[in-house]
Amino acid sequence: MILNKNLKSLNENETLNTKKIISILGSTGSIGTQSLDVIRLNPELFEVEGITTNKNTKLLLEQIKEFKPRKVTIFDEDSYLDFLKIKNTSLDKDLVKLDVYTGLDGLVEIAKSKSIDILVTAVVGMIGLVPTLEAIKNSTTIALANKETLVTAGSLVMKEAKKYNASIVPVDSEHSAIFQCLNGEDNSKIDKILLTASGGPFRGKSKEDLINVKKEAALKHPNWTMGQKITIDSSTLMNKGLEVIEAKWLFGVDPDDIVVHVHPQSIVHSMVQFSDSTVIAQMGCPDMRVPIQYALTYPERIDADFERLNLFEIANLSFEKANMEVFPCLKLAFDALKHGGTDCTVLNAANEVLVGKFLNDEIGFYDIAKYIDIAIKSHDYIEEPNLEDILKLDEWTRDFINKTVK
Repeated sequence: MILNKNLKSLNENETLNTKKIISILGSTGSIGTQSLDVIRLNPELFEVEGITTNKNTKLLLEQIKEFKPRKVTIFDEDSYLDFLKIKNTSLDKDLVKLDVYTGLDGLVEIAKSKSIDILVTAVVGMIGLVPTLEAIKNSTTIALANKETLVTAGSLVMKEAKKYNASIVPVDSEHSAIFQCLNGEDNSKIDKILLTASGGPFRGKSKEDLINVKKEAALKHPNWTMGQKITIDSSTLMNKGLEVIEAKWLFGVDPDDIVVHVHPQSIVHSMVQFSDSTVIAQMGCPDMRVPIQYALTYPERIDADFERLNLFEIANLSFEKANMEVFPCLKLAFDALKHGGTDCTVLNAANEVLVGKFLNDEIGFYDIAKYIDIAIKSHDYIEEPNLEDILKLDEWTRDFINKTVK
């Protein structure tokens, strides 16, 4: 499936004069709140049907009051039960009539609604896969911010999207940039995808510098404000590795045709080199609301009062080769993608668990890559997994890491 050749308008034969119905998985996270910022700035264009959180019910209540969704999911069961107590004693009519769900079934309930035009998948981790597949069955447009969906099950997801004629519009700034560079182009003429990376907080560091590094340093990203998990992934360059895997499935390119360029200014969000040697780049100030808005309004490009890029102030743009010896997680991602099959599923699941352990001070920085490699080499490889295979292997990997890392 070549992404931008199969994308349709947000609703066939309609314009942005008609409100689009949006649901957001992970509305209280970084991407979710910025998605609501875009909706807030364009109330004439969008209506919110469903939102979800893990356990941040305080912010969820604020979002309910402002955006008046018809249904919500609180993933964490204890937080869900506490929320029900508030709902059942409330005099707020919008809260009283609200449908409230919990757990994975609750995420699926939000995602599978036939009345929504766009599902923003902004949850973190493997948990986004099943709800996304359910939304695809309704030919719902997926504004994809949950990269793990394609990392763990890229072949399966793209086949389902093609089967049900569901559009997948990337939200990540890098993939949005590539998508925009390819607008109107023939994907068969792609020579290279030039994927940019800020380099994270440890750009220029040596292995010796990072052996004893702690989470406090890893969480200090120089350019972007993100959740803890993705910020740690940025420090190991695993985030870029996951984006490499995602790019392969989104744009139908070979792993060898994706090249990571460390670009500390985060102005060039990514580039495409074509077969005639032309390179097209998408540039802009670092602001996630820009790719989010583009995903929500595609194929239209609407006005926005976001910060404008001033190249005279920037003056210099630099690019460096990614060091895979210092950042072995990036090499592991490339290797898993090239080998294919279930390697990427294991890579993702192991990384999720290990990042949690690093944040809990249970393991060191380089233990993340070490145990990912062990898990990949230890699992029973499947070349063409189905959904059941993927879900079982994800569970096996998490159990394996928890038993192996003491």
